[in-house]
Amino acid sequence: MYDAILLPTDGSDAAETALDTAVAAAAAHDATLHVLYVADTNQPSLSNVQGQVTDVLEGEGRDIVEEAGARARNAGVETVEEVVQGGPSRTICDYVDDRGIDLVVMGTRGSRDIERIILGSVTERVVRNGSAPVLVVPPESDREYPPESDREYPPESVLVGSDGSDGSGAAVDEGLGIAEATGATLHLVSVLESNVLGIDLGSSQIEEAREQRDEELFAPVRERAADRGVAVETAVEEGDVVETLNEYVDEHGVDLLVVGTHGRTGLDKRILGSVTENLMRSVSVPVLSVRASEA
Repeated sequence: MYDAILLPTDGSDAAETALDTAVAAAAAHDATLHVLYVADTNQPSLSNVQGQVTDVLEGEGRDIVEEAGARARNAGVETVEEVVQGGPSRTICDYVDDRGIDLVVMGTRGSRDIERIILGSVTERVVRNGSAPVLVVPPESDREYPPESDREYPPESVLVGSDGSDGSGAAVDEGLGIAEATGATLHLVSVLESNVLGIDLGSSQIEEAREQRDEELFAPVRERAADRGVAVETAVEEGDVVETLNEYVDEHGVDLLVVGTHGRTGLDKRILGSVTENLMRSVSVPVLSVRASEA
């Protein structure tokens, strides 16, 4: 499923939490883990270190990647350690392309910083602009399941939100591949939003919409999953997408949520700018964002 996984790190608590998941994922897929520290020489707070900015940052970065790499190797994971100069998000995206990275694993900070760390952050920009799927790992303290349960990776249950868009189609493909590779159950959920679809959720239209989604979205995936030996559970829910998926995650013990970063035509900005980012802010489990193919 994955051959090369990238962990960008700055040594923060968020990056440390993401490291645990990245190591577990690399071990599960027998992948090489790339540990990358970007020496951001554009930081104003470090621009006046008397011409020694690069040396200070690179020295700090070398210590961080060596420690992370040692932890990965102790878990039996092959590692590549890199310290690179440049702007963080651009450098990460370039590294993904240059090294053929299949998956990027990144962390977020706690709830007090979450508005700032996601919107306008390195993580958010990599989600928007990177060519590889990005697994965003929530802070340990925000999870609703105890850390000793060891559910970072591999997952036992994978949830994919599906709306029939190219983005959700890419998410279904990714989720199906992960479920096959890890033996997880694949949950497919489609959410009917009355304010978007223009239907009365209390009318007969709702049953027609449910049947249509089951036939158009779920039936083809059930066939593909059966051919690949993957167990599938499906549901058409009603309400707000973010709230509904959050509730489903908690009620069904989901370990991993997979979402597309492009919604239906005309709704791209709403889907990417709201649903995906809000899920990353609020869901208690890792969120894997997958870009739709631009081909």
